[in-house]
Amino acid sequence: MNVNNEFSLHPQLAKDSIELAQLPLSTLLLCNDSTYPWFILVPRVADINEIYQLDWQQQQQLLNESSLLSELLMQTFQGDKMNIAALGNVVEQLHLHHVVRYKSDACWPKPIWGQQPLVAYDEQSLQALKEKLLPQLKAVLATYR
Repeated sequence: MNVNNEFSLHPQLAKDSIELAQLPLSTLLLCNDSTYPWFILVPRVADINEIYQLDWQQQQQLLNESSLLSELLMQTFQGDKMNIAALGNVVEQLHLHHVVRYKSDACWPKPIWGQQPLVAYDEQSLQALKEKLLPQLKAVLATYR
């Protein structure tokens, strides 16, 4: 996969999230908001703001990674709906939000952005999430490659 050596994570994404894993094209981040299972894929390609700016192979890889992540998150967190968005209005660097939604969540059926203050993970909750998700992700990636 053509990952760009000049890539660097946008400072706002670095500030608001926790790095979890490296996929073939993307870095997987956890948004530091414990209200929702909220993950972000960031393709490691410099100076890209939109999906169409990726080359064809990278576009296909991003779709594969997004689909793989979505399925894994829905199985792991038993959500009612997977919300996927590439907004880029605040952070221009291409990144795909993956948010597991529940009909019982405080914002349902509205979007989550700007509705409630973020609730950062405490160390115990963060560790529990990692133990729940990362072994499954590693197992899927091992068969995927």
